[in-house]
Amino acid sequence: MDPRTQLALCVVEALLVCALIAAHAREARALEWVLKPLAAGVFLLTAWLADLTASRFGATVVLGLALCAVGDVALIPRTRGTFLFGLVAFLLGHVAYAVAFVGRGVDPRAVLGTTLLFVGPLAAVLRWLRPRLDARMLGAVVAYAITITAMVATAAGTVAAHGGPWLLVGAVMFYVSDLAVARDRFVEKSVTNKLWGWPLYFGGQMVLALAAARG
Repeated sequence: MDPRTQLALCVVEALLVCALIAAHAREARALEWVLKPLAAGVFLLTAWLADLTASRFGATVVLGLALCAVGDVALIPRTRGTFLFGLVAFLLGHVAYAVAFVGRGVDPRAVLGTTLLFVGPLAAVLRWLRPRLDARMLGAVVAYAITITAMVATAAGTVAAHGGPWLLVGAVMFYVSDLAVARDRFVEKSVTNKLWGWPLYFGGQMVLALAAARG
C-alpha cells in the first residue's frame, strides 16, 4: 500500500473518531451505531489493502482486528450482557495479537522484563477497580488484565527480536485505551473517557495494521 493511501485511511479514521465522540457527547445513539462500525471497518480495510493475510503473522493480526471490531459493536448497547460479550471478544483479540507476536519470534528476556515492569501498574489498576466489581465481574476483569499485559509483553519481545517498534506502540496504545473503557464502565461515565480512549484505541488498531504490513 502506497503512503498516500495510508495517509488517506488515517485521515478518514481520525474524522470518524471525531464524529463518533461528538455523537456520543450528544447522545445520538443511532449515529453511534453507524459511526463505530465504520471506524472499525477502516482498520479492517487497511489490513485488507495491505494484504496482511498473505502471511501467517499478518493473518493472525487480522484475526485480532476482526475480533476487536466485534467487540466494538458489542459495547454500543451498554448492557451488562453485551459488555461481557464485548469483553470476551476483545480478550480473544489480545490473545490473537499475542499469538501473532510469538509466532513472529520473541526475545524471552524482553518478554519477562516487560511483564515484570507491568506487574505494578496491573496491581494498581485491579486495586482501583476491585471495590466496584462483583465476584463474577472481578474474575473476568482479572483475566482480561492479565491477557492485555501478556499482549504488550509479547509485543515488546517481538520488537526486541526482530524490530518493528510500531508494533509495540500500537500494543501500548491499545492497552492504555482499555483503561478508559474500565473507567467508563466501572468508575464514572463521561465523554472525557471517550476523548482519550477512542483516539488511542482506533489509532492503536491502525498502527498495528500498518506496522504488521511491514512484516
